[in-house]
Amino acid sequence: MSEKKVITFKGTKEQEARLLKAIESHKGQPGSLMPILQQAQEIYGYLPIEVQRIIAQKTGISMAEIYGVVTFYTQFSLYPKGEYKISVCMGTACYVKGANAILDRLKERLGIEVGECSSDGKYSLDATRCIGACGLAPVLTVNDDVYGRLVADDVDGILAKY
Repeated sequence: MSEKKVITFKGTKEQEARLLKAIESHKGQPGSLMPILQQAQEIYGYLPIEVQRIIAQKTGISMAEIYGVVTFYTQFSLYPKGEYKISVCMGTACYVKGANAILDRLKERLGIEVGECSSDGKYSLDATRCIGACGLAPVLTVNDDVYGRLVADDVDGILAKY
């Protein structure tokens, strides 16, 4: 079992000011947590524990509730994303046709686990649910580029493009 890499939070005062403004604009409104988290992720690119603490302190919402929402919804990330966001579809068709081998090859080549970002900030890796390209299974995306009908040996060529 591999250990998660420790990510040092590098938020700026400007980002914090934008976050506080976003919190203030939703304060006291029913259901305000989701839009606050969405704006926070837009500001920082992910939702580290430091950002969650600020939200908890300024809204009075418990850390447990905030963390629960952040980890429940796949739109939110606890870790920064890379310049190239690689997602491997793990839906049924892709899984049956070998998506696991593709994911394993990516983890090996990039030296990261699912949900992590490479130390140079270039790549992040995610496993996703069905992306609706079952006819191309197995499929992976790099940002908005879609690659289908893959085998593990295709990974090196795809990475070389980026």
